[in-house]
Amino acid sequence: MTNSRNHHPANALDREHMPSDYKVSLDQYFSRNSVGKGYREGELRIPENFGPKQSMQAFEGCYKNIIDYIVRITHKIWEDRDVEYIGDTYSPNSLVFDDYGLQLGNKKIIADTHHTTRAFSDIQLIADEVVWAGNDEIGFHTSHRTLIRGTNDGDSKYGPATGKTVDVLVIANCVAKDNDIFLEHVLYNNSSLVHQLGLDLNDTVQKMLADKPAGWPRTDQIWNELRAAGSPEQPISISSPIAGFDPDEYVRNHSNAIWNLADEETLRNNYKPDFAFQGPTGRAFSGIDIYRKWRDSTRAIFPDIEFQMDEVYWMGNDQEGYITSERWSAIATHTGVGLYGEPTGALVQIWGITQRSILNGKIQNEWALFNELDLMMQIAAAR
Repeated sequence: MTNSRNHHPANALDREHMPSDYKVSLDQYFSRNSVGKGYREGELRIPENFGPKQSMQAFEGCYKNIIDYIVRITHKIWEDRDVEYIGDTYSPNSLVFDDYGLQLGNKKIIADTHHTTRAFSDIQLIADEVVWAGNDEIGFHTSHRTLIRGTNDGDSKYGPATGKTVDVLVIANCVAKDNDIFLEHVLYNNSSLVHQLGLDLNDTVQKMLADKPAGWPRTDQIWNELRAAGSPEQPISISSPIAGFDPDEYVRNHSNAIWNLADEETLRNNYKPDFAFQGPTGRAFSGIDIYRKWRDSTRAIFPDIEFQMDEVYWMGNDQEGYITSERWSAIATHTGVGLYGEPTGALVQIWGITQRSILNGKIQNEWALFNELDLMMQIAAAR
């Protein structure tokens, strides 16, 4: 995407930019004994050895590779409370698309981070996974899956301190070049956060409708920018086809079949029978049958859902398996009864980020977040 508000264009990735091994990976960084399994309780948060040297032209010299950069700037900003360091690692005109819309510039990010650290004075941001691709010339694309833990001992945008402890999943997809993150798509699993704070989701939706969070509601222009940012003109599987297993082709065909076509054969063939799923608002389960029920209930609420894949990148190989980052979006009409109440006829915008571990053509694990609290606000606004 080329945008006058941005000092770098977010150049789309090509096949050559995908790491074919895990030499530079979070698993290597933390000396994990498996690929793609995530954080282990008690794990050393910042290792003594920062991993192999990678070309990091125009990044601060202390960072050995892109994994080291992502892990240590996150720790420095959030847990060392050096919030102003955001000014060194996010560009002044950075574009951050969150659940509600566009947050523009590093000053906004600094202010939001100060607010959150005051609301959760013991907050931790624990690195669960980082999928990366690219390089220091085109820009590094990273999909940072994070566990946010902390105690709500200060006032937050959701209200007075509740004293509750939270543990929520966050996925942030960033593009960084020259030591600056200049594009980010981030989902905070706000619906799960509200629930863990002990608050009523529907009451919170009404409060937020009155307060109107920054960036809400999205304009059509912002929605189109959100979907197009970093996306290739053609899917990599079309512009650069290969023989054999192609992660790009696989996840695009899979998601189209599962969500647009409700194809049962794909559901049975592509998932390991006891695969593990984590999603928003406490959705955590194993197995195809439960996943099917959730998919079917969602499609019953939004029967005309039009799912599109916006960006795909990955790490890995056939022997060790692949870890993917998939940014997607959908438009749908709320015409069915279900979790979100009686139909309103509202045309809604849904967007998400999914990470999957895939081995031998089977999905072993899936982590998926989408803008559920924002979706509830869109529906409530139409009542």
